[in-house]
Amino acid sequence: MFIQTEATPNPATIKFIPGQVVMTKGNAEFRDAADTARSPLATRLFRIDGVSSVFLAGDFVSVTRDAGSDWSFLKPQVLAAIMEHYLSGLPVMEGSNDEADNGLESEIVMQIRELMDTRVRPAVARDGGDIEFVKFEDGIVWLRMKGACSGCPSSTATLKMGIENMLKHFIPEVKSVEPYTDY
Repeated sequence: MFIQTEATPNPATIKFIPGQVVMTKGNAEFRDAADTARSPLATRLFRIDGVSSVFLAGDFVSVTRDAGSDWSFLKPQVLAAIMEHYLSGLPVMEGSNDEADNGLESEIVMQIRELMDTRVRPAVARDGGDIEFVKFEDGIVWLRMKGACSGCPSSTATLKMGIENMLKHFIPEVKSVEPYTDY
């Protein structure tokens, strides 16, 4: 098994590409070891001293180190853990990782989701992260940054100059885009 790595705009995060499916649908983010019970892969990665978060998506795993750790020490350990996981035959996630269907959505929300899914999310996935639509309220689009995008120095510029300008262009009802943080 050959696992590729890519730097991300967030210097604390590296994108690991195992060459196999990581998540068949959706994504999962783990910000501490206590929340990893449903993911044997995330559990294994959090056993490495210095790992502060794990983000799982379609064909990659983004791992963020804590401030006191060095990638030259961590990277070989993360590569080994990912390889060991896939050789073990355990699932990446236990149970279903299907995204919930929240019923009918407004036309504006459907347009926002369509633009996010077709124009934004593929671009940020290349950088090892994801941006999740949270809600549209009073002209404000609330988005949650995930993986390498969470805590990235350029995430504010991405939200304001990139995503906000695009959404305002296509959807006049959008007044601004704001980061949503619930942690």
